[in-house]
Amino acid sequence: MVKTNAMRLLSQAGIDYKVFEYEVDENNLAGVHVAEQTGLPAEQVFKTLVAKGEKRGYLVFCIPVAEELDLKKVAQAVKDKKVELVHVKELLGLTGYIRGGCSPVGMKKKFPTYFDETALLFDKIAVSAGVRGAQLYLDTKMLVEYLGAEYVDLVAFDL
Repeated sequence: MVKTNAMRLLSQAGIDYKVFEYEVDENNLAGVHVAEQTGLPAEQVFKTLVAKGEKRGYLVFCIPVAEELDLKKVAQAVKDKKVELVHVKELLGLTGYIRGGCSPVGMKKKFPTYFDETALLFDKIAVSAGVRGAQLYLDTKMLVEYLGAEYVDLVAFDL
């Protein structure tokens, strides 16, 4: 496996990680599929979503792969009127990453980053390594601290 920018940055910061490689299915980029391939529970594998707030600009959200981002909760949490996900066409130019390979580590610019509070339940979580086919498994608190991220309630729950 080629070392990605995310891996290089974490190594430079002295943050240990394990790489989980998986088979990419172009017809199924769903995070739950990724979790199944890596053998990790879906609650412990986090997808990275990029959104834009009316006032706050671009924002990054990391949530468990089986969950949906609750845009109303998000807007409240970041103190913005309205937050919308960026179109997949904007992703590469904005972050340097493609859909299915977007890592919260090593984007072109540093954006405010938020992790769903369920990340606190795990000593380690997995996030994209910056390419399709690889996940980084690392210490949750070290990752969140490195990114200067915050824990927030971000997901919609069906009751």
